Amino acid sequence: MEPSPKDGESAAAAEPSRGGTAPSSGVVVQVREKKGPLRAAIPYMPFPVAVICLFLNTFVPGLGTFVSAFTVLCGARTDLPDRHMCCVFWLNIAAALIQILTAIVMVGWIMSIFWGMDMVILASKY
Repeated sequence: MEPSPKDGESAAAAEPSRGGTAPSSGVVVQVREKKGPLRAAIPYMPFPVAVICLFLNTFVPGLGTFVSAFTVLCGARTDLPDRHMCCVFWLNIAAALIQILTAIVMVGWIMSIFWGMDMVILASKY
């Protein structure tokens, strides 16, 4: 005995397609990540610098993020083009301070490692 279709599903949709391929509806889906201001302030650095920042963030939480803040002053691009360079610098300093202050309860250390991984990912795209 087959189960009955639920809430608006048709019996044809409930059973697998027998023609080999499912009919295409022609819908294009685009996924775009929305970043908060702290995450969008991560600079696009050269790959070796990003790896050094990841290394620093792994062993001293927030240190790599602190170093990356100065790359913004050296002209590194971020996902916040409408904000002034000094504002993005201070956002990175704030992220480093959050990582340092919350490292006591391991949250900052984990955040710091993920921040460093994001730096490397952005550098590999750059």
